[in-house]
Amino acid sequence: MIDRRQHMAALLAMAAMFVPTRKVQALEMRMEEVNPEFGLIGQMIAKPGQRAALAAILTEGTNEMPGNMGYLVGEDSANSDALWVVELWETQEAHTASLQHPAVRAAIAKGRPLIAAFGTRVEFKPVAKTAK
Repeated sequence: MIDRRQHMAALLAMAAMFVPTRKVQALEMRMEEVNPEFGLIGQMIAKPGQRAALAAILTEGTNEMPGNMGYLVGEDSANSDALWVVELWETQEAHTASLQHPAVRAAIAKGRPLIAAFGTRVEFKPVAKTAK
């Protein structure tokens, strides 16, 4: 079993493949301040040729979600229609509440017609931060 620091390092390494370095550094600093209690990794399969459009919708307004510590969208390298979404939340309740946020509701309404299916979905509890 890997500890929280190793787990977060792996998530941040994955994030580095999808987002600019400055955003990964901001996430690292925020995670030093608050430990996320809830995480989610999910796959979405876009309708053929709609992956880029779906990714753009999923990333609109993600900075406006209270309690969200990280929201990453990445293209699946093995499936040209698939996306992976990695989310870190202060609490599971914050995630649930986000589904009522106007920007999130608008993104769901706008993106739903572009989604063909949902793939793997995993909820996880990040391991508590240990002292150095």
